[in-house]
Amino acid sequence: MTEALNTAVRANAATSQAVQPKRKPHIERRRLMLPMTALLVIGAWAISKQKWYSPGSDFGYDLGLAGGILMLTLLLYPLRKHVDFMKSWGAGKHWFRAHMIIGITGPTLILLHSQFHIGSLNAGVALVCMLVVAGSGIVGRFFYTKIHNGLYGRRASLQERQAALGINSGDIKSKFHFAPEAEKLLKEFETGALAPLRNPLEEAIHFVTLGLRARLVHWRTGRILAKHLKKAAKQRHWSSAKLNERLRYSKDMTQSYLDAIQNTAQFTTYEKLFSLWHVLHVPFVYMLVFSAIFHVIAVHMY
Repeated sequence: MTEALNTAVRANAATSQAVQPKRKPHIERRRLMLPMTALLVIGAWAISKQKWYSPGSDFGYDLGLAGGILMLTLLLYPLRKHVDFMKSWGAGKHWFRAHMIIGITGPTLILLHSQFHIGSLNAGVALVCMLVVAGSGIVGRFFYTKIHNGLYGRRASLQERQAALGINSGDIKSKFHFAPEAEKLLKEFETGALAPLRNPLEEAIHFVTLGLRARLVHWRTGRILAKHLKKAAKQRHWSSAKLNERLRYSKDMTQSYLDAIQNTAQFTTYEKLFSLWHVLHVPFVYMLVFSAIFHVIAVHMY
């Protein structure tokens, strides 16, 4: 066991820089989206409480007009996808990114316009419709990120993580072969996560509980690997920095592998949720357009 541990440690040291999982910039931006949106809304609320303007003032009116125009431009994205001559107008990813930015900026300007206050029934209906559409867009963005690479992309990512850890069926030894208990836990989790499901109820339970089970496996394997690596550190007289580097490497590799399994296993469910979201999101958009038009007419008539 000691020789196996030493061999595995040397292999980890030689390959840690080559296969260390790195977070992609777009993943980091994706995770910042929700907190940044929350900060933007909080900032708008703080400004509205200063009472520097009123919804009926020139500045307040201009805020509502700008927000309304931005909300209308959101319709360009579905048009671009379905109107033939618009399909060549730039890459789809840029349109989607602009759609998301406008979908946050427009409602924020309208919230500033209203000062977070419902002044009339038609304004309240328009505001609620807008918030529903904005919230629906954020939810849809989350679902989209879970399926945009396709099932093939998810499986390819899983195969990359398997290759990095050396736990493919064709490999003789894995990076974690010095800790067979940890390797067994990881393989059992993969087998259970990717097993065929018999009915919708089983699929729903599997989907909801998979993340918790992945965290449990990560915690258990972390304890096992830490025990073996601390033993190696004592035998080989590692410094604290070197031990921490090995622990961090093992933790990151395990987490990336579990994430790849979870993403692959949950893909079909996220695909169904995205399809259902799309069915609901389109009527919400039409409701917003009609309520906004009615609100504008009512404001100018009365």
